[in-house]
Amino acid sequence: MDGIDVAVGDFARDDDGAIRLRPVRHAAVEYPADLRSALVDALPPNGCTAERLCVLDTGVGQAFARAAAGMAEGADLVASLGQTIYHWVEGARCRGTLQLGRSAWIAEATGLPVVSDLRARDVAAGGHGAPLAPVLDRLLLGAPDVPTAALNLGGIANVTILRPDAPAVAFDTGPANALLDAAARALLGTDQDSGGALAARGRVRDDLLAVLRADPYYAADPPKSTGKEHYNAGYLGETLGRLPVVADADVMATLVALTATTVADACRRFGVRRVLASGGGVRNPVLMAALADALAPATLTTTDELGMPTDAKEAYLAALLGYLAWHGMPVDPGTGAAGPRVHGTITPGAGPLRLPEPAARAATGLRITVPEPTGGPRARR
Repeated sequence: MDGIDVAVGDFARDDDGAIRLRPVRHAAVEYPADLRSALVDALPPNGCTAERLCVLDTGVGQAFARAAAGMAEGADLVASLGQTIYHWVEGARCRGTLQLGRSAWIAEATGLPVVSDLRARDVAAGGHGAPLAPVLDRLLLGAPDVPTAALNLGGIANVTILRPDAPAVAFDTGPANALLDAAARALLGTDQDSGGALAARGRVRDDLLAVLRADPYYAADPPKSTGKEHYNAGYLGETLGRLPVVADADVMATLVALTATTVADACRRFGVRRVLASGGGVRNPVLMAALADALAPATLTTTDELGMPTDAKEAYLAALLGYLAWHGMPVDPGTGAAGPRVHGTITPGAGPLRLPEPAARAATGLRITVPEPTGGPRARR
C-alpha cells in the first residue's frame, strides 16, 4: 500500500516460443493521502463495513485509472493485480482472496481492454493465488545451474526456488515490510523507517526474535501464503506485550532480523546458493545487509542484473500475466492449483472486444531486451 507501481512493456513472441519483453518505462504513483490512510485503517484487526469496502474499491479503481491513463500512450492492453485488502487462509488452504480496484474505472479512463482479478482463478483451482511471481521467475531464470531463489520483498516476502532437475517451489516466507511499516507507524508516526535509519541504531533483542520466530507459519510446508491479515499492528502489539519493554530502535532492528532470518531459513531448506531480490525492501540498506549476512554463503544480488528493474518487477509481472491471458496461454504459478489455468478476467475497452487467436504453444522463456548505451539492443535471460 506504499503506492501504485505502473510499468509499460512491449511484448512479442519469438519463433522458439520465448516471450520477448522490452521495458519501456515505469513509475511509482502515490495514493491520495486520505485513500492510503483509509486502506491501512481497513486492514485487520480493524473492522470494515460493506459501505466502507465499496468506497475503498471505488477510490482504488479511480486511483488506478488515473495512474494507468498517465502511462498508457501507445498501449494496447492494461493488466491490474489490484490492491489486496484481504487474503483468506485457513490452515494449509487458501479459501479466497480479495483485491480492490474495479477494472471498469481503468477501461473508462484509458479506452483499453483490462485484464484483472488475476489471483482468483488460481485459488478456485486449489492454489493459494500468491505468490504469482513464479510465472515470471520461471520464464526469466529458466533452468539455473545452481539452486536459485527469486525473492520479492514487498509487505510480505515471497520466493520462487528453482533447482536443477527439480520442480519449482514458490511460497510466502513471512513478513518483509509489513511489520516494519506497522512499527514505523506506531513508533515514528511515519509510513516507513526510511533507509532503515532507526533500525540501524538498534540491536537485535534475542528474546523478541525468539518469540516472533516461534510463529508456526515459518515451519509449515509449502505451498503456503500469508498476509497482513496475520502480520499486522495488532500482532506486533500482542507480541511486544508478552516481553519486558523493548526500545524503539531495538524493535526495528529485531524486525529486520526476523525478515532476514526467515527468508534465509526458507532458502537454506532448499540448498539455495544464489538469491535475486526485488521489491520495495531492496531500498532498505539495513535489511539488505542483514539478508546478505543471513544468506551467506549464498550470494545476494538484485534482478537489475537481468535487466528487470527491482522497483518495477511486480508491475511487469502484471503486464506479463495480462499478455498471457490475452493470448489464451495457461500458466501454473506452482502454489498448489490443479494444473495450469488462464488467469484473469477481461473487461472490454471503448470498442468491441476482439481477442487474438490463442497461442499455439506455451511460453518457453522470457527474454528482456534493453538498450545498449550506443542504442543497439541486447537480450538478457
